[in-house]
Amino acid sequence: YAHFHPHSIKIPGDITLGGLFPIHARGPHGLPCGEIKKEKGIHRMEAMLYALDQINSDPELLPNITLGARILDTCSRDTYALEQSLTFVQALIQKDTSDIRCSNGEPPIIRKPERVIGVIGASASSVSIMVANVLRLFEIPQISYASTAPELSDNNRYDFFSRVVPPDSYQAQAMVDIVKAMGWNYVSTLASEGSYGESGVDSFQQISREAGGLCIAQSLKIPREPKPGEFDKIIKRLMETSNARGVIIFANEDDIKRVLEAAKRANLTGHFLFVGSDSWGAKSSPILDQEDVAEGAVTILPKRASIEGFDQYFTSRSLENNRRNIWFAEFWEDDFRCKLTRPGIKIDSEKKKCTGEERINRDTAYEQEGKVQFVIDAVYAMAHALHSMHLDLCPGAMGVCDKMDPVEGRLLLNYIRSVNFNGSAGTGVLFNENGDAPGRYDIFQYQMSNTTIPGYRVIGQWTNNLRLNMEEMQWSGGDRQIPDSVCSFPCNPGERKKMVKGVPCCWHCELCDGYQYQLDEMNCETCPFNMRPTPNRTSCRSTPIIKLEWHSPWAIIPVFLAILGILATSFVVITFIRFNDTPIVRASGRELSYVLLTGIFLIYLITFLMIAEPGAVVCAFRRLLLGLGMAITYSAMLTKTNRIYRIFEQGKKSVSPPKFISPTSQLAITFILMSVQLLGVFVWFAVIPPHTIIDYEEQRPPNPEMARGVLKCDMSDLSLICCLSYSIVLMVTCTVYAVKSRGVPETFNEAKPIGFTMYTTCIVWLAFVPIFFGTAQSTEKMFIQTTTLTVSMSLSASVSLGMLYIPKVYVIIFHPEQNVQKRKRSFKAVVQAATMSTRLSQKSNDKQNGETQTEHSRSLIG
Repeated sequence: YAHFHPHSIKIPGDITLGGLFPIHARGPHGLPCGEIKKEKGIHRMEAMLYALDQINSDPELLPNITLGARILDTCSRDTYALEQSLTFVQALIQKDTSDIRCSNGEPPIIRKPERVIGVIGASASSVSIMVANVLRLFEIPQISYASTAPELSDNNRYDFFSRVVPPDSYQAQAMVDIVKAMGWNYVSTLASEGSYGESGVDSFQQISREAGGLCIAQSLKIPREPKPGEFDKIIKRLMETSNARGVIIFANEDDIKRVLEAAKRANLTGHFLFVGSDSWGAKSSPILDQEDVAEGAVTILPKRASIEGFDQYFTSRSLENNRRNIWFAEFWEDDFRCKLTRPGIKIDSEKKKCTGEERINRDTAYEQEGKVQFVIDAVYAMAHALHSMHLDLCPGAMGVCDKMDPVEGRLLLNYIRSVNFNGSAGTGVLFNENGDAPGRYDIFQYQMSNTTIPGYRVIGQWTNNLRLNMEEMQWSGGDRQIPDSVCSFPCNPGERKKMVKGVPCCWHCELCDGYQYQLDEMNCETCPFNMRPTPNRTSCRSTPIIKLEWHSPWAIIPVFLAILGILATSFVVITFIRFNDTPIVRASGRELSYVLLTGIFLIYLITFLMIAEPGAVVCAFRRLLLGLGMAITYSAMLTKTNRIYRIFEQGKKSVSPPKFISPTSQLAITFILMSVQLLGVFVWFAVIPPHTIIDYEEQRPPNPEMARGVLKCDMSDLSLICCLSYSIVLMVTCTVYAVKSRGVPETFNEAKPIGFTMYTTCIVWLAFVPIFFGTAQSTEKMFIQTTTLTVSMSLSASVSLGMLYIPKVYVIIFHPEQNVQKRKRSFKAVVQAATMSTRLSQKSNDKQNGETQTEHSRSLIG
C-alpha cells in the first residue's frame, strides 16, 4: 500500500475547485511519496472539505450552486506537484480527435474532463511557485493557505496567485520593527539554506537597509546537510561580533534546536538574544531541554485562531462517515497505530488490528493544525468571489448561467482580489494589488522567570504597525531592562562620532579637545576667539575677563614699595622745603633737586596707574607718566653730571668757568630734555588714541578651563619699551658722564653718588629685561611683567632717592652743626684745591683736608 497512492479526491459539484495538499512527505530513494503527514496534510485537506460543506449548506452564499472539488496530493515535492496539477488544465487543452475512429467507424465519445475554475493551494512556497507557473498559462486563479515566500508577491510573474497568509516580507518588516523598538542597531542573521530561510533573511536585510539605522554584523547560512561541528563554528563566528547580541533567525525547527545546543556548549547562555520567525513561533520542540538558552527569545507567528466548528467536524470523522477522503484509512492506521484488514494483504503481527470504533481526541491526542483557519478562509474567498461574479453576470438566475459557463479565469481573479469579508477567525480577509493578505502577527516571548509556568507569552502584535508591550518583556534571569545589541554606544556630550568606514552603525567617540565644542554628533567646531567650551563641550561660553586686582600678591608688593617710596620722597621734599635756605639744600642745587624729586615721585606714582583698572583715562596717564617720571629724573641727573664734568674739564684748561652752569640754564636744559619725551607721547596720542583691549591670547593655555581674557591698555611690549627707551638713553648717557667724572673727589658735590646711582640703576634694568621678555609665554605674563616693571621702576627711584638725598636729609636732621655756611673761594682756587685733593687722596685720607675740601666745593657750587 505504501507504494501505491490513489491520485485524487473527487467531490461532484456545479463548479469544481482544485486542491493541493502535502498529504504525504517527500519519498525516499527516488520514490515520489513517503509517510503520511497527519497535521499538515490531512488536517488541512479536511479543512477544505469542511469549508465546502459549510458553503454548500449556506443559503446566503452561492444559493443553488454546489461547489465540488478535485483534491491532489503534492507529496511535499515541487516536481511531483507539477505533474499532478496538469489534471487541472486537461479540460483546457484542445485534443485533436479527428484521426480516432471506433471499430464501427463512428467517432469516439470522449468524456470531457471536469473544468477546474480555481485552485486552493499549495502549502510549501516551492510547490506554489512551480504550480503557479503552469496555472497562469491557463488563467486559473490560485489561492494559497500557507506559502509565504516574498517572491510570490511579484505580480508580473505570479499574476494569478493570491494568498490568505501574509508574505515573509511582512514578517521581516515586523521583525525589523521589533528590533528597532528595542533600540538595537547591530544584529546578525542566521538562515537555513533554502527558499524560506534565505528569502526571509534577504527581505529582512532589504527592509533594514531601506529603513536605515540598522546594520547587519554577519549573515550566516546553515547548510542543508550540516557537517559535525558546523553549529559550533556558527556560534564561534557570531562571537566575532559579540556586540551584535541580537540574532535574527529564519530556520527550521531542527536547525534552531542545534543552534541553541551549540550556544549552551559554548557557555553562552543568556548572551544571544534571538528573534525567531514563524518557523519557531510558539513551538516547544525547538527549545526542548534548551529553555535557559532560549529565555528571552522573541518570536513571531501569523495571528491565528482555532476554529471550533472544525474541531467538532474532525473529531466526529470515522471510517464509516468519511469515505470521500481516500487517504483517511491511511491516516487512521497511523494515528491509532493499528492495521486495517484488506483483501490479499497479511496483517503485521506486531501491530494491533483496527476496530473502526476508535475515536479522534478520545483514543489519541488531537490539536488543530495552525493553518486550518487559512485553508477555510481560502475556500471562502473563492466562494465569495464566485458569489459576487454570479450576482453581476447572472442576476436572478438559479444556478450557473451561460455567462459563467465556463468561468473566465481573469474575470474571476478580479473578483477574488476585490473580496472583503470576515473570515473564520473573525478577522478580515482581503487582498492587496499583489494578491497578498494583510500582515497580522502575534509576538511572543519565551519567559522562565517570575512566572509559574515557563512558556511563550504574548507581548504584542503587528498589523502593518507594531504594538509592543515593553513592560511585559523580561530577559535572562528575569531582568526587565532591555539588553543592548549595538555596535557602538552613544557618545558622551562633547564627543563626536568618527564613523567606521562601510559600517554606518559603528563609530569611535572622539573628544572635542582644546577649544573645540560639539557642533553636532559628527563634528567639532573651534569656539570663537573670545569664548571657551563649556565643561561638557556642548556649546561655548564667554571667557572670563580678568585684570590685576589690588589684593593680588602681584600687586601688593609693588604698591607697598610705591607707598614707602612716596612717603620717603614726600619726607625729603618737606625737609628740603623746610630747610630750603640752608647750605646743604642750596649746595645740592635746589631747583634741579625739586625737579628730580618730582620725577622720583612720578616713578612711584606710576605703580598705581599700572595696577588700576584699565580705562581710556588710566591708559592715557600710563602712556604719559610711564616714561615721563624717568625722563624727568634722568634729565636732571644728566644735567648735574654733565655740569660737574664740564666744570672740572674746563678747570684743567682755563681759569674761566664753563657756560650754562647757572641754575636757570640747568633747568632750561632739563626741560628741553624732558620735552622730547612729552613730544613723543603726544605724537603717540595723536596717531593711536589711548583705549583698552581684551587680550584673549595671553592667557589661553591648553586647558580651556584656565583661559582668561586680560583687560589691558593698548600698550604692546614694543610700545612699552619705546616709551621707556628715551629714559634708558638718558640713563646710559648719565652713566657715561658718571664714569667720566669718577676722578672728581667724592667730597665734590654729587658726582660719586650719581655715579653709584647710575651703576645700580643699570644693574636693575639689566635684570629687568630678561625677566620681562623671558615671561612672554607664561600664562601669568601680564602679572609678572607689570610687577617686574613697577618694582624695577620703584627700585631705580629708591636708588636715586637713597644715594642722593637720604644722606643729606640725615645730615640736616641729625647733624645740623655740619649744615653751616663757609667762606667762598674763587673758581681757580676751587679747581686747584680739587686737583691737590685728588693727588693727596691717593696717599692719605686726612680728615681735616676732607672737611676743607667739602667746604670749598659747597662754597663754589652753592
